[in-house]
Amino acid sequence: MNINKCIFTGRLTKDPELRTLPSGTSVCELRLAVDGMGRGRDEVGYINVSAFGNGGEAAAKHLGKGWLVAVDGRLEFGEWETQAGEKRHDYSVVGTVEFLAAPRSDSDAPEPTEAPELVAA
Repeated sequence: MNINKCIFTGRLTKDPELRTLPSGTSVCELRLAVDGMGRGRDEVGYINVSAFGNGGEAAAKHLGKGWLVAVDGRLEFGEWETQAGEKRHDYSVVGTVEFLAAPRSDSDAPEPTEAPELVAA
């Protein structure tokens, strides 16, 4: 049995982007900066995260750039071709997101009324 599970904690590098798939399911795309995950042990690494359904909608409504979040999910490999015909690939995490803390520098950021958990489809 193969196990594909990962857990990350980091800050959002930009505001979440919510879109609707042709099936009608909502998906929220997030980008997470994680300390100690870059090329060097002390460097920051970046992870793309997808949260589906009601959880994704909650993330888009309550989260913004700078929020500290925890992500628990599975690693997913993706491939695509650019308009110039170049093949590209990357990894992203599909899973749940928990709200941990508002941005450090923005005391006016809205606090969620509840700490909803974002669930993957």
